[in-house]
Amino acid sequence: MPIYDYKCRSCGYIWEERSESADSTPASCPRCGGTDLQRLFPAPNLLRSVGQPPGRTCCGREERCDTPPCAGGGGCRKNEIW
Repeated sequence: MPIYDYKCRSCGYIWEERSESADSTPASCPRCGGTDLQRLFPAPNLLRSVGQPPGRTCCGREERCDTPPCAGGGGCRKNEIW
């Protein structure tokens, strides 16, 4: 069964609950008994570039550059041909 996060709009309590289907919601808040509930959806992972394979630096190299932050001469070397 999938686990969903819910938030009670009455008291603000957030909890996880297993659900048999995506359409079902809990009957009430476990803290205050309120019935005005909202299902929370997880945020997408935006920290990783879509085309970047795992194990590479921000500029696409296999290893980090010698001078942080992955730069030499004050600018990122990602635009250099290597």
